[in-house]
Amino acid sequence: MATSRFRDRADAGEQLGEALLERGVEADLVLAIPRGGLPLGRAVADALDAPLDIAVASKIGAPGNPEYAIGAVASDGTVWRNESAIRGTSADEAYFERERQAEMAVAREKAKTYRAGRPEPQLAGKTVVLVDDGVATGSTIRACLAMLDEADTDRIILAVPVGPPDTIRELRSAADEVICLQEPTSFMGVGQFYERFDQVTDEEAMAYLS
Repeated sequence: MATSRFRDRADAGEQLGEALLERGVEADLVLAIPRGGLPLGRAVADALDAPLDIAVASKIGAPGNPEYAIGAVASDGTVWRNESAIRGTSADEAYFERERQAEMAVAREKAKTYRAGRPEPQLAGKTVVLVDDGVATGSTIRACLAMLDEADTDRIILAVPVGPPDTIRELRSAADEVICLQEPTSFMGVGQFYERFDQVTDEEAMAYLS
C-alpha cells in the first residue's frame, strides 16, 4: 500500500473528517486522546458538527523498562492488560496493581486539568468517535476503547490517520468500526508519516477544547 506523509496533525484531522463523512458517520461526540490527538479531534469534531471532549489513559510500564507497555489504564480505572507482555517480564500481580493505581491517578489528574471544571460527558447510548494522531502498539487506545465499552456507548468508532496493519487488525475487535487512512507494512513510529510532528504542549492541546 502506497503511503504519503501528512503535512501536520491538522491536515491529518481534516483528512480523517472527510473519510468519516464519506462513510456517512454521524457522531454524538468526538473524544481525542491528549495531547497529540486534540489537533485532529478538533478538525474531526468540526467536520462532523459534534462536540469535542477527551479520553485519557496512561501506560503501565514493565519493571525496569517503563517505555515497554504491559498494559494501560483509563481515567475511570478501566484497565487493558497485555498478557503476553506481562508473561515476558518480572511483573507480578502486586506490581501490576501498584502501577495501575499510580497510573490511574495520573490519568485522572490529566483529565481533570484538561476539563478545567467542565463535567465529564455522558457516554451511555451515544455514538462516539475516538481519535488519536496515530497508533503504534495501541496500549492507551485499547484502555480508552475498554472504558467506552464499559460506559455502555451505543457505537464506538476509532479514527486514526496511520497504524501498522497487525495493530489495526487487533483493534477492529475492540471497536464497532475502525477507520485508518494508512496501514504501512514498514512502520517505525507514527512521526515518520508526518512532515511536521512537533510535541504538543498541554496548553496548546487544551486550547482545542475551548
